[in-house]
Amino acid sequence: MKENKNKNRKKVTVVLGAVLAGMMMAGCGGSKTPSVDEGMAAVEALDYDTALQCFDKAMAEGEDLRLLYRGQGLAYMGLTQYEEAVTAFEKALSSSNGRVDAMDYDINYYLATAYYKLGDYNSSIGAYSAIIDMNPKDRMAYRLRGSVRIVNDYDKAKADFDQAISLGKEDYDQLIDIYLVLERYGYKEVGQEYFQTALGSDTKSMTDYQRGRIYYYLGDYDSARNYLEKARKTEGYEAVLLLGQTYEELGDYNYAISVYSSFIEGNQSNAGIYNRLGLCRMELGAYNEALAAFQAGMNVENCNIMQTLKFNEIVTYERLGEYQTAATLMSSYLSTYPDDEVAKREYTFLKTR
Repeated sequence: MKENKNKNRKKVTVVLGAVLAGMMMAGCGGSKTPSVDEGMAAVEALDYDTALQCFDKAMAEGEDLRLLYRGQGLAYMGLTQYEEAVTAFEKALSSSNGRVDAMDYDINYYLATAYYKLGDYNSSIGAYSAIIDMNPKDRMAYRLRGSVRIVNDYDKAKADFDQAISLGKEDYDQLIDIYLVLERYGYKEVGQEYFQTALGSDTKSMTDYQRGRIYYYLGDYDSARNYLEKARKTEGYEAVLLLGQTYEELGDYNYAISVYSSFIEGNQSNAGIYNRLGLCRMELGAYNEALAAFQAGMNVENCNIMQTLKFNEIVTYERLGEYQTAATLMSSYLSTYPDDEVAKREYTFLKTR
């Protein structure tokens, strides 16, 4: 089963791409670039082949080169063709008029991610360094460069994390992202030290929700529950989601289900709640109810965890013994998410059933 980003501690490399997902969905085209606009719409719809055709058309029609090369890079990334993505992003950078603007930052972030996906860590670090050269106060660039450096050089990674934190002392989302990277590479205690420093800083800006999150990642679930219970009425969706996960960690799946279900009674607009509800029901062996939860989540407008829900739907059909349905859905899933190695292995298994 797949979990949402608040729960999944192992797939930390997604931090290099997930932080950019919102940027990817924002097209840069205007009325003077109709084919680029069509291509970006296709990228947003995950129709990457159509997007590339649109960008080829934009090239033939003489539209903005930097925009169309950027769009090509995004489409190639969606197709997991990272070498082609690198080439496109580099062309986009070389098409600049020489004045640094927001798009130069944007393209360098994508370029760094593409290099990382290729395993070219030095070039990825170089792209983040270019961003830092343009803006020495860009804390996200420091954090992401540290997330790449930690593969081979802990000391330099730690220096980047320290700098990122110094530039955003009260950015607790960043602090948790850094902790997850450190935990992934065996430096959990260092991440916990960051947390303890934040908790002991006596800052009045830390909310009950933020404090509860930190205690959750510290593994102090009783303290996390206490703060998150206080936060659930004022913070809404995010506090409820983490509160339910805290009860899951405490082994009380039935109460976690009640937390999620109570929220859904008044608000059906958050796919993540349905996903957690489905996972809890899976844990209790209620597979039909779990399936209903995952499918309800997929019907949420502007669902932002469709991949997770689709994978969990497939696993549920497998648990129900409906292997043919699971295999058919997995084939479709892999056509949309071709770089999911776990899904590829699962599909190989399903085809033998």
